[in-house]
Amino acid sequence: MAIDLVNPTGLPTIDVYRQVSIGAGSKLVFVAGQVAWDAEGVTVGEGDLAAQVEQCYLNIGTALAEAGGSFDDVAKLTVYVVDWTPDKMPSLLEGISRASAKLGTTPVPPATLLGVAALDVPAHLVEIEATAILD
Repeated sequence: MAIDLVNPTGLPTIDVYRQVSIGAGSKLVFVAGQVAWDAEGVTVGEGDLAAQVEQCYLNIGTALAEAGGSFDDVAKLTVYVVDWTPDKMPSLLEGISRASAKLGTTPVPPATLLGVAALDVPAHLVEIEATAILD
């Protein structure tokens, strides 16, 4: 694995991600923002943030597999949530948990969460992009 995820002394420990990602691989993979589309382009989980987060993570997993990697190779995630408020955190975490169970991993790379007014399709509640480093 080309990624070492750490929480440095002097920074707060966050349960759902690590503060720093140290990459040592030779291939960078940039995954475009993934939304809750299935393979046919149909929105999964309309109105359900947890279901959409899960589908985004599964889509990222599919993209990384094509590049020869997995979520273990993710160095950074950026998460965009429509109309973000802190009360949406349990749904976000539920979606991550369900995706983790299906992916067989617990993705905890550094992450940035941004609230946005809208995404490209009104039914989309979340979009997630990833950067990975592969050996």
